[in-house]
Amino acid sequence: MNTGKILLGVLAGVAAGALIGILFAPDKGAETRKKMAKKGNDYAEDLKSKFNDFIESITDTFDTASEEVEDMVKKGRSKADQSMS
Repeated sequence: MNTGKILLGVLAGVAAGALIGILFAPDKGAETRKKMAKKGNDYAEDLKSKFNDFIESITDTFDTASEEVEDMVKKGRSKADQSMS
């Protein structure tokens, strides 16, 4: 799945949740705004955490692929050296 689509879906969900929260809020405006700000911060922190996990996963995958390529290059050089001897 495309990362952009996931991010767009998360943002759309946050916006929909905020709108529903406002429509059904029994509290005064100031209290509602405080709750929305807290929820927004919670969602932002969750999104940051997921983004960091995603970046870490990509980094790990890249590191693994890099190591595999390095090993293949070493094996290729070794075979080339053996065939030249």
